[in-house]
Amino acid sequence: MGEQQKEQLPMPEAVTHLLKECRMVLPGIQALFGFQLIVVFNPGFEQKLQRGEQLLHLSAIGLVGVAVALVMAPAAYHRQVGPQKVSQDFIGIASRLLLWSMFPLMLGICFDFYLVSKIIVHDAVTGLLLSVILLCVYYFLWFVVPRLESLRNTQSSPRR
Repeated sequence: MGEQQKEQLPMPEAVTHLLKECRMVLPGIQALFGFQLIVVFNPGFEQKLQRGEQLLHLSAIGLVGVAVALVMAPAAYHRQVGPQKVSQDFIGIASRLLLWSMFPLMLGICFDFYLVSKIIVHDAVTGLLLSVILLCVYYFLWFVVPRLESLRNTQSSPRR
């Protein structure tokens, strides 16, 4: 098998790459957040959802709001501190913030997916099952696959 080489990026390039990643993810999360807020003003919101389900939607909005804050934090820090003060610590913290944002994002999406699927299929158990499946898909693709690849890369020794 071919050997994969890891390349260490210079600090300014690593920061640029990280901030671009945040900027790429942010519009989608913000759009989702906007749709979550708008749906509350739809007349069907109170008719189709019981009080507990409305509170679940509120929780989903809160979780997505937390995800937005976590994704935006590195750019806010970078803008206020300035590029000359950015360190390797910043890269580590910003990477962790971006990673942490995935947890509330996936939970917020799955909470609302449960509500939508329950309304469509008219069955809470099926809605819950579909939401758990979606949660597992997110978790597998966002955390398990990258972790397995990371472990595979650290365990494989370079062959010459």
